[in-house]
Amino acid sequence: MPSMKIARRSKSQSKRSRSVAFSDASFSANQSLNQSSGPDGFMAARDERELVDLIRRQLQLIGEDPDREGLLRTPARVSEALQFLTRGYHQNPKTVLNDALFEATSDEMVIVKDIDFYSLCEHHLLPFFGKCHIAYLPTRKIVGLSKLPRLVEVYARRLQVQERLTQQIASTLLDLIHADGVGVIIEAQHLCMMMRGVEKQNSYAITSALLGRFRDDARTRAEFINLVQHRRDNL
Repeated sequence: MPSMKIARRSKSQSKRSRSVAFSDASFSANQSLNQSSGPDGFMAARDERELVDLIRRQLQLIGEDPDREGLLRTPARVSEALQFLTRGYHQNPKTVLNDALFEATSDEMVIVKDIDFYSLCEHHLLPFFGKCHIAYLPTRKIVGLSKLPRLVEVYARRLQVQERLTQQIASTLLDLIHADGVGVIIEAQHLCMMMRGVEKQNSYAITSALLGRFRDDARTRAEFINLVQHRRDNL
């Protein structure tokens, strides 16, 4: 796990404001996309037909015959897969969390770790996948535990880079529940490094976002990192 340095509170507050603004702007930018979607939140029929045609043309451009038996339904299948893998553009993270906020009865650290996720790298449209660990220090509100994996899904099911994914999860949680601090760590393997390019099969990336007390308080930060590194027996 990477070492974390203590930062001044003014820097923490500045980073928090930038992160929350970025998260809100990201969702606002997707509202125009939602307007062209069908009633189920996915692609309108006209746009889906256009996507299928484009995928068919891609097959032709790489030298394939889209009319052969094995590829006849491939354009439609790829279209459906892309809509599923990017459905986070049509989901509002605030809606995901707001129906599961409860009055806090404790100010102790809450951690949900080893959240599996799958996302698409925005540079090559290849998958990256791994585990996400989330912790927060409640003040007035706590969030239903199952909503934290759902929050990860909202942002992972988009074209992403790991660094931004980590920050979006942390800043959204901090903004919505007004926590005293939020920590997010993501460990992921990237197929764009494994099956192309440098082709390094055993490499993985670790990113972290530490906000509030997780950035300012070394003891809080150390407790979080130690709990994330802890592995249960018999698993």
